[in-house]
Amino acid sequence: MTIAPDSALDTAPAPALRIGPIALDTPVVLAPMAGITNTAFRRLCREYGAGLYVSEMITSRALVERNAITMRLIQHHESETARSIQLYGVDPATIAEAVRIIVAEDRADHIDLNFGCPVPKVTRKGGGAALPWKIGLFSDIVQRAVKAAGDVPLTVKMRKGINKDHLTFIDAGRAAEDAGAAAVALHARTASEYYSGHADWSAIGELKQAVTSIPVLGNGDIWSAADAVRMMEETGCDGVVVGRGCLGRPWLFGELAAALGPSAQPGGEPAPVVDATLGFVKDAFRRHAELLVEFFEDEDRGCKDIRKHVAWYFKGYPVGGELRAALARASTLQEIDDLLGTIGDAPYPGVGAEGQRGRAGSPKRTALPEGWLDSREIGEGVGDMMRGAETENDGG
Repeated sequence: MTIAPDSALDTAPAPALRIGPIALDTPVVLAPMAGITNTAFRRLCREYGAGLYVSEMITSRALVERNAITMRLIQHHESETARSIQLYGVDPATIAEAVRIIVAEDRADHIDLNFGCPVPKVTRKGGGAALPWKIGLFSDIVQRAVKAAGDVPLTVKMRKGINKDHLTFIDAGRAAEDAGAAAVALHARTASEYYSGHADWSAIGELKQAVTSIPVLGNGDIWSAADAVRMMEETGCDGVVVGRGCLGRPWLFGELAAALGPSAQPGGEPAPVVDATLGFVKDAFRRHAELLVEFFEDEDRGCKDIRKHVAWYFKGYPVGGELRAALARASTLQEIDDLLGTIGDAPYPGVGAEGQRGRAGSPKRTALPEGWLDSREIGEGVGDMMRGAETENDGG
């Protein structure tokens, strides 16, 4: 099922969301997810729905040094419009140079900066969700990146802060607005909460009250179209960012388009537009595998990559453990076809297929550089340590 063109550059007469010159009829953004939101997954999501689809997080130094893996990750299929890339970094000069390369080589129509990653290998070097605590550095990075981006809209994605005692989202949101960012997105958890518990949507509402001249997008615990509608109603945010909720459910973007797009009916609960029978899910899984093979240009690698998606696609469906394990061992599309052929159809299982998916875990102390919380400014020696963080890249 395909629902209308997903985005247009200055063509939508009454867009639900505008990020710089990019007009979105459906105010929905796919959150970058490492190892997930490659070209194959983005294309699949577009086939079902509408929105802005962002790449996996790219390390700015790796891009500047033209790391082979990174240069592959920033490629877009010809069907992808608008093209979107997310950058990570801690050094203002390196990030600005990475942005200049993207713009000069016409590699994207939108650039997002990551200040929300809670992963220890990122935060212990002062990056990701840890960085906005150093508000001067944060402002410098965004200002330089916006200047380097020129006419290409640049946005910021962040978390509430490091923990409940060190919140940064209001200061960072205002700083991004002052620096010329085209929009800000808030994952309504702190870094220490990781992906546990429930997102604090009230913080999105607070940010919307504080940042008034650019769109504010909300992220966290959107498992269905009804969740997205409720978030926008409760917080007043201008759009939603969807991450784990679409794992194994790329057709969620079709339901979001029906609930939030031009044809959405005001009031009431959004009705599902997809009858996600087991047969429908099998077809989606097979299409995903096919696109991964095309992306990697390697059947064995593509079939290995789809393995991580097996549990997400078949969550709640009557597909036994042995068959799931066999799908997770398949190394060719023919093997996948043969295994899927042994699975009959079944109706949508309802609640069993809904709700949280992907990683969750429990709250944990955020790994930080020594003395990081002592001051909101960069201390002596910390700058060199942080720049060293950007040399530790794996191409992503």
